[in-house]
Amino acid sequence: MLYLGAATTLTIYRFVGRSKSREAQITSHDIAPIIGIIFFGGVLGPVLMLLGLRSLSALTGSLLLNLEGPFTALIAVGLMREYLGPHEVFSAATIMLGGVLVSLQPGYFGGSWIGAVEITAACLSWAIDNNLTQRVSLRDPVAVARIKTLAAGSCVLLIALAQSDARIPRPTSLMWAAIVGAFCYGTSIVLDVKALRALGAARESAFFATAPFVGALLSISVFWEIPSIWEIAGASLMIIGVVTFVRQKHSHLHAHETIFHEHLHVHDEHHQHGHDGSIVEPHSHAHPHGVMAHAHPHVSDLHHRHLHRC
Repeated sequence: MLYLGAATTLTIYRFVGRSKSREAQITSHDIAPIIGIIFFGGVLGPVLMLLGLRSLSALTGSLLLNLEGPFTALIAVGLMREYLGPHEVFSAATIMLGGVLVSLQPGYFGGSWIGAVEITAACLSWAIDNNLTQRVSLRDPVAVARIKTLAAGSCVLLIALAQSDARIPRPTSLMWAAIVGAFCYGTSIVLDVKALRALGAARESAFFATAPFVGALLSISVFWEIPSIWEIAGASLMIIGVVTFVRQKHSHLHAHETIFHEHLHVHDEHHQHGHDGSIVEPHSHAHPHGVMAHAHPHVSDLHHRHLHRC
């Protein structure tokens, strides 16, 4: 219901909007990664997580869920040609370690090994989802999020209805699920797609790992909970990691290969091409990138997947 609430809100937003999106639209070339996004991120990951939590303590489950960040970074760097410098690796590791400490709440540490494998597999599924989403992040983020939430929500709903004890929640519960889904799933996924576009999956995973810190801040302000020593230590590590990350300036002479693709852009030094008639920036259309060698600060987004000597 959370996914379907997000899908409903995104659909209303798209069709109520007065102007057509300037973002690049989804094409047939995006079908394969989108199917992977739906399967791994929207169906397999959540189901594995819920199966794992049935046989694990809350403490064990919360700690294991921190594996999503390292898995995402490992796939991004090892398979997707993204690059993290030594200082950025330190920053990412510091943030993720802080997430572990913030998740370290009082409670029983234990459970079955099968549950631990299921939670680990769920985190791996979400890591695959993050990297596949990064591959389509040049497309309209609202369209990507709408397809994911609608398809994933429908698939999981069918799985739920097939259970022997299935029942439809009360209308009030459905309403609140739709509201929570609209913000915590719909808006969150749209912003995450934009972050993956701008930062790459490895860096996005580091910033995304600060979610427990944000949750801890909300628990203090909303429920007046006193932070534990682990939460204070974890928050301190996260702040150090984020500040170090933001201060990194990766710049060197690099070459751009010839490429032809479509995405939202303005006419900067990477986009020097002609148009027939007047244009409005930013805009989206299929355009070529010629061979270019220059130096400027950059990250491992889809325009900068080049080799590094160190």
